[in-house]
Amino acid sequence: MAGTILSILMLAGVALLAGGLYLIIRMGERKRGGLMLLAAVVMFANVAIWVMPTQSGKSLSAPDERPR
Repeated sequence: MAGTILSILMLAGVALLAGGLYLIIRMGERKRGGLMLLAAVVMFANVAIWVMPTQSGKSLSAPDERPR
């Protein structure tokens, strides 16, 4: 489930990045485009935090291997 959410976040980040660049370059709306670029950077940073390995070598998005 975590992999799906991270994938959706990455796709949304790419869409925000493309939309922000489009607004800045084509439409000349620097403020809205800049905010979209900032939102994309925040999404990418969140994904990077969740995927980075911890001290034990596992990432935060890795499933727990507890017996049920």
